[in-house]
Amino acid sequence: MTGTTTTVVADVAVVGAGPAGAAAAITLARQGRDVVVIDKATFPRDKICGDGLTTGALRMLEQLGLDPATVPSWTPVGDVVVVSPSQRSVTFPLPVGQGTYAAVARREELDAALVELVRAAGVRVLDGHAVTGAVERADRAVLTVEGVGSVQARYVVAADGMWSPMRKHLDVATEHYLGEWHAFRQYFTGVGPQAAKDLFVWFEPDLLPGYAWSFPLPDGGANVGFGIQRGADREGKVSRVQDMKALWPELLERPHIREVLGPDAVPESPHRAWPIPARIDDVVLTTERTLFVGDAAAATDPMTGEGIGQALLTGILAAEAIEAGATDAAKVAATYRRRTLAALEADHKMSLLLIRALRHRKGARAAVRIAGATAWTRRNFGRWLFEDYPRAIAITPRRWHRGVLS
Repeated sequence: MTGTTTTVVADVAVVGAGPAGAAAAITLARQGRDVVVIDKATFPRDKICGDGLTTGALRMLEQLGLDPATVPSWTPVGDVVVVSPSQRSVTFPLPVGQGTYAAVARREELDAALVELVRAAGVRVLDGHAVTGAVERADRAVLTVEGVGSVQARYVVAADGMWSPMRKHLDVATEHYLGEWHAFRQYFTGVGPQAAKDLFVWFEPDLLPGYAWSFPLPDGGANVGFGIQRGADREGKVSRVQDMKALWPELLERPHIREVLGPDAVPESPHRAWPIPARIDDVVLTTERTLFVGDAAAATDPMTGEGIGQALLTGILAAEAIEAGATDAAKVAATYRRRTLAALEADHKMSLLLIRALRHRKGARAAVRIAGATAWTRRNFGRWLFEDYPRAIAITPRRWHRGVLS
């Protein structure tokens, strides 16, 4: 469509073809909606991420129809190893023989597979075209799309990332926003047998409440990185995002980390950094006809930095709100806000409370010690960490039902 100028009309326009946008588009198409997906990137494309998939994310990917066989780097994970600031190591096993509770997949491949699912659902995909303008009118939204012309739709699902252009076009962006966390990632090959099989999390004293990680990938590969809370300025801790590049080689050479990665581990590609938005309780979730999802809704878990499950969930909730509200735009917006906050706000606040404990060495050491106290705590901590059940399940009785923890 490059070089042409036309008007595309649809029931819903989805801006952004990552997990949140794909989930919304597939769900809407199954409801019989006419959907168009627009993304400035051409797929496949790399997406900076830790690549980890929680149980919650896996359930939604299955619901959307994703076949893991279509993702070449798909790697199931059985054990999670958490290392405290005192270097005490505890292994948390995930359930065996009951399905996959955690996996790792390169986002370049995962997102490309989801886009193919979107196409298979009958959705028009305009990748390689940026949205350069947007206005909302009484009965529709009108998007200006580079290389296409205009797209008109009754509703828009904005899945266009932390620095959402749709927020800027609709004048609901937060100026100078840099995210709550910042993360750093590099792919490695030739990692040792531990890193090739298990998922590792290191609570390093100078990163708290952040952590370093190694997530296994096929053929001796691993996604290795670390994340810090932006603005931390306590003595002995990483105080500026600019310090991350300087810290990286020293972090990799720490003996307990190097022991896991192995002597033959070498970088596969350059390191890359990205911000993490985690403030869904303090962000504009809707305008008159636009629903913000995924990173555009700052839906990431503030304790772990996990965002794929939250992206999928908000995309699905946006689609369901559009179906529930039909032609009533105010009802659609209100339904989406209510259901999204009901699903995520309590877990978000619980994570914020837990971060307070993880800010200090004593708190992080105690957390790992308590979680690893018995076989029962180890088994259930792993499930809780990987969102087999909601983070704040203990304080949200409305979610209790028979077998909720079984």
